[in-house]
Amino acid sequence: MRIAVTGATGFLGGHLVDRLIEDGHTVTVVIRDPARAADFAARGIGVLLGDLTRPIEPATTEQVDALVHTAALSSNWGARAAFLAVNVTGTRTALALARRLGASRFVHISSPSIYFRFADQLGIGEDAPLPPPVNAYAESKRAAETIVLGAADLHPIVLRPRGIYGRGDVALLPRLIRAARRGPLPLLRDGRAVTDLTHVDDVVAAIVATLGAPLSLEATAINVSSGEAVPVRSIVERACRQQDVRPRFRKLPVGVALGAARLAEAVNAALPGRPEPIATRYSLGVLAYSQTLDISRAARLLGWRPSISLDEGLMRL
Repeated sequence: MRIAVTGATGFLGGHLVDRLIEDGHTVTVVIRDPARAADFAARGIGVLLGDLTRPIEPATTEQVDALVHTAALSSNWGARAAFLAVNVTGTRTALALARRLGASRFVHISSPSIYFRFADQLGIGEDAPLPPPVNAYAESKRAAETIVLGAADLHPIVLRPRGIYGRGDVALLPRLIRAARRGPLPLLRDGRAVTDLTHVDDVVAAIVATLGAPLSLEATAINVSSGEAVPVRSIVERACRQQDVRPRFRKLPVGVALGAARLAEAVNAALPGRPEPIATRYSLGVLAYSQTLDISRAARLLGWRPSISLDEGLMRL
């Protein structure tokens, strides 16, 4: 297949490009950094330069079969305008580009953060009623999904991978390990929360399965995760063990912690540069409340199942 990939310089996008090349596909990357173009070109990968926050007019006349949109601004803190520019406007640009390149399938990487609420949720299905967005990131990803699923001519599929980790991850587990090095971590609700992470190789495999799915598959959203519910405290302890870090925990009432985070968010939002607080309500909520996904739709529609357990994934890390 001929496949275009946005976000190829990122964590997930980079792993995806490696897999597609390994499988013998013809790949074109959409990037905004000219300095990185030579790196991709040296590997025989096509490059289309452009900033997704602005319209892109491809110089090439070559067509693609599919476009995978992994590019996004992903954070639990930041300016709403920035999230909307990258994640909403950027998605509109990616859809327009896919049409110009003649793609017949558009794969969009979204986020289960759109499900988040301050309550335990186990086995969330794709059609579950969505709560008000917890932050600007979740708001932007929800809006982008609506746009993508409305693009019926591109046979769109939305994937919602939960907690991606693996080689090259600089966000999820490294942040937890850095926090554990700084001092005690909050232990909320006695550490009852469970979650399901996803190794990056499993997410890539789900994308590949989506690319191979028949075009008759209607526009839909599909959850992706390990399917393995693990206590959040255990994830922290097992990840830290790999780095010879001994995490310490301090019990805190969840209401007090969330109230302090709300105050910190208000203060930091008013400071020059809007620095990220040490903890946000969302980051504390992830530690306090359980959230796992129902991944049966992925098996039914794509024939995809996760293959990497948390223990194996941490060993690979």
